[in-house]
Parts: sequence; structure tokens; C-alpha cells
Amino acid sequence: MVFLSTGLTVPLLILISLSSDPVGCAILTTSNEIIKGANVENASYGAAICAERTAITRAVMDGHKSFRAIVISSDQQDPISPCGICRQVIREFGVDTPVFMTSADGKVVVEKSLAELLPMSFGPDNLGV
Repeated sequence: MVFLSTGLTVPLLILISLSSDPVGCAILTTSNEIIKGANVENASYGAAICAERTAITRAVMDGHKSFRAIVISSDQQDPISPCGICRQVIREFGVDTPVFMTSADGKVVVEKSLAELLPMSFGPDNLGV
């Protein structure tokens, strides 16, 4: 598990180890709840779901619609960043959300805003929602 000074911990869980790349995500909601997720792999790779989307789905199901921070970690030496689909899904909940990407040992932390990860993005505000 990775621990950040924000108090978020990320479980490195994997439900089906096809790629041997466990990824964990923790979301700090605006009500200070921590929602965790892990990647869920599938033999049909298109059916797999990333840790970020697992955590976001859990958060939304629990009634959360805005986030204070997102932390992503894996067992890799270097921090990993969210894929394009996850960046777009995170975008639905705000462009100012800080995303912390950590190394497995927690010694390297990269912080980016969603606006930096997904510049010129399209979101609910573009639809008047």
C-alpha cells in the first residue's frame, strides 16, 4: 500500500492477474470520504476496467459527484498515469481535480491537474449540464 501525506492509501489489488500489473486508486471526496478501487482484468481485454473507473463508479454509486483528490499507484518503480478513457471519466467530475501518481514505494509522487492531463477537454459544461 502507498501512503501519502494526505492520508490516502491505495490498495494494490488485482482480481484476475492476466497482465500482472496491479493498479490501485483512492479518491478523496469533497465530504472527506476515501473511496478505493482496483483494476479488474478480463480475458477479453476490452472488458477490463481500470482502477480509476472502479473507484469512480463506487463513488458515484455512493452519491459522490465531486472529488478533492485522486491517487493512483501500481507496483511499478515509476508512477503511472491514467489512460485516456479514465482521464475523460475523471473530467466529468471537474477539471481542477488534482491527480497524484505514485511509485510503488511512495517515494516518487507526481501531481497534475486534470486540465494538465487532458487539455482542451470536453465535459458536461460544454453540454450546458
